[in-house]
Amino acid sequence: MTPLVRIRSLKKYYPINDGFFSQKTKNLKAVDDISLDIEEGETLGLVGESGCGKTTLGRMSINLIEPTSGEVIFDGDNIFKISKAKLRALRPKMQIIFQDPFSSLNPRFNVERIIGEAMLVHGLAISSNLKVKVSEIMHKVGLPSSVMSRYPHEFSGGQRQRIGIARALALNPSYLVCDEPVSALDVSIQAQIINLLQGLQESEKITILFISHDLNVVKHLSNRTAVMYLGKIVEIAQSKTLNTNAAHPYTRALLAAKPTINPSKSRSIIPLLGDVPSPLNPPSGCHFHPRCPEATNRCRVEQPITTHLEDQHSVNCHLYS
Repeated sequence: MTPLVRIRSLKKYYPINDGFFSQKTKNLKAVDDISLDIEEGETLGLVGESGCGKTTLGRMSINLIEPTSGEVIFDGDNIFKISKAKLRALRPKMQIIFQDPFSSLNPRFNVERIIGEAMLVHGLAISSNLKVKVSEIMHKVGLPSSVMSRYPHEFSGGQRQRIGIARALALNPSYLVCDEPVSALDVSIQAQIINLLQGLQESEKITILFISHDLNVVKHLSNRTAVMYLGKIVEIAQSKTLNTNAAHPYTRALLAAKPTINPSKSRSIIPLLGDVPSPLNPPSGCHFHPRCPEATNRCRVEQPITTHLEDQHSVNCHLYS
């Protein structure tokens, strides 16, 4: 498979100003030197605790946030170096579904305008055929065209998320960032949205970066899964491999904490010491070593490098280097 998105040495540091003259005192390292490829047509899951930088990475991958350094190569172009005209031409190919299905929709716009405005801007529709185009997109996501004149507050959470998905699909994207699209929904609605995304990925061959806390959802939906901790990718593998043969102690702890409804498959909990360190002052060496039950002296002073264990399975941990 050919990578559609190549992320290389990507960093995002937010300067923290303090003092009377608001001088910069330190950096908050939201994303700290990440490199990975997203293959064309695949769904890559991205998991990790809150505050680890998942959303920042996803938004940088479509140039919604400007990086401190590094590059994102989308379909052969570095999206941070190209001209504004070329970036505007690429915008329809890179879309995002936001986490909150209510605040991401303009309450003053009806459904037709929410979905159709970008189609008009990018020349994918004209006023005379806009309703037909919007109706086709709404049908894809399971919404009747009869609600086209309604406003966001008139819909349930699941319906609003479908509107958000329809808006993203309206421009025929080749790359879609899903930023925890089901976390704010009921379990039954979550299943509908997940099945919808899976069906659209298979029929439209869209490349998806799926950001989530829920390892069960990621396992069901993703071809590969990347695990993120404090601004860094610590492990990446095929989703089945990661769930059955996780290498990094942090990944194993996440999997052990995953809930199960089958008592016969109960797992022993792997305790993690302390809290997640602050990205303002990350630990030296391996960022995970203060909480790791298998940490050694080397972990405290030396950052681990990427070790390739088998095909498409890599880990950043001294236990394997």
